[in-house]
Amino acid sequence: MKKLMMGCMIALATTSFGQGALGEVDGVVRDAKTNQTIFGAHVFIKDNDRVYQAKTEPDGSFRISAIPAGKYLLHIRYYDDTMKNIVADVPMDDICRLGEIKFDSKIQLLDGGTVTAYGTVKISDGFLPVTQIDQEIIKSSPAKFDPKALIASMTTDVRLTDDGELVFRGARKGDMIYMMDGVKSTSVGTVPSCAIGRMMVYSGGLPAKYGDTTGGVVVMETLSYFDLYRKWEGEQIKAGKM
Repeated sequence: MKKLMMGCMIALATTSFGQGALGEVDGVVRDAKTNQTIFGAHVFIKDNDRVYQAKTEPDGSFRISAIPAGKYLLHIRYYDDTMKNIVADVPMDDICRLGEIKFDSKIQLLDGGTVTAYGTVKISDGFLPVTQIDQEIIKSSPAKFDPKALIASMTTDVRLTDDGELVFRGARKGDMIYMMDGVKSTSVGTVPSCAIGRMMVYSGGLPAKYGDTTGGVVVMETLSYFDLYRKWEGEQIKAGKM
């Protein structure tokens, strides 16, 4: 019984703290006809039983914070109309900038006034020495079967030594941190590439939450059921099946 209770507590902790890297989404909503900004529109992302949401400001701007990294469908509701299916690719520790979104309240479908639109995602450039890749890039990488080689291929600030250790430029061997789903480790371990959803390398200018090292930080997020479901849902909607 004690072992069973301990297992449940570990599973709960893993569920609660598994997603360590969060991101944000921002943009500006304008009326497609008048080009005026829209105040008070409900902008939201539904992720199964969770909803990440915000209201647009008088200048039409919005920002939704603390979203686990991944691809989502963003919706905008204003009065009786809903604009949906805007793809938001939320990066790790960064902002998905959607820019200006034109809301056309007169273009409606017959099943309840829904506007379908596909937006262009622009990830903020930022100023920190950070490199980030997602599952699509990982799948096509020649180094996808070797996590260490994959990390070394992401930036010239990291090299793989002859004895198989990763070294950051200007740091000693072993002076680095690995974060797997928010859990800190001193080793990259043997993580299959098919299980990695996103990977990010900080080679300098570390955020405070990673700042207890003089080397670099490798942040990895594994694929979850929800990642796969959102990808399937997006494909079904684009194909007109949902």
